[in-house]
Amino acid sequence: MTKSTNTTSSELPQAALVAGYAGLLPQIIAVMLVLSDSEYRWTGLAAAYGYAAFIFSFLGGIWWGFGVIARKEGTAAGPIFILAVAPSLIAFASYLPWIWGWDWPGPSLAWIGLFLMASPMVDRWLKTRCHLPDGWMRMRWHLSLGLGGLTFLLAALA
Repeated sequence: MTKSTNTTSSELPQAALVAGYAGLLPQIIAVMLVLSDSEYRWTGLAAAYGYAAFIFSFLGGIWWGFGVIARKEGTAAGPIFILAVAPSLIAFASYLPWIWGWDWPGPSLAWIGLFLMASPMVDRWLKTRCHLPDGWMRMRWHLSLGLGGLTFLLAALA
């Protein structure tokens, strides 16, 4: 019995595409909570910030994996590893205003949203250093502009 893998012409498995696009749902739900102006408005904002920061950090993990691949392919991977750590540090820095009692979550949502929307630029650079799957950039632009845009919208609504 052979195992069938559903792939599109992009070489990305269909499951990756479905899961990736489904990853926009938490932010869509957060927008609905905030727009409802109900008692869950603050929960929506806080959850949206946390989710966006987690996903941004997750991107760093993906980049780290590409750094490992690049190193195996003989490419100097030091700069890739440095970039891979940046999302977690940026996400942590955007959390500090809440800890210190400063204006939060609006500015933090705005910064994370902007960084998410710009993050495919790192992937474009990575593409010059290592092989990325066909269809990767298209998916990354869609998801980053989607999640980043929703996060930035939530910053405006905060």
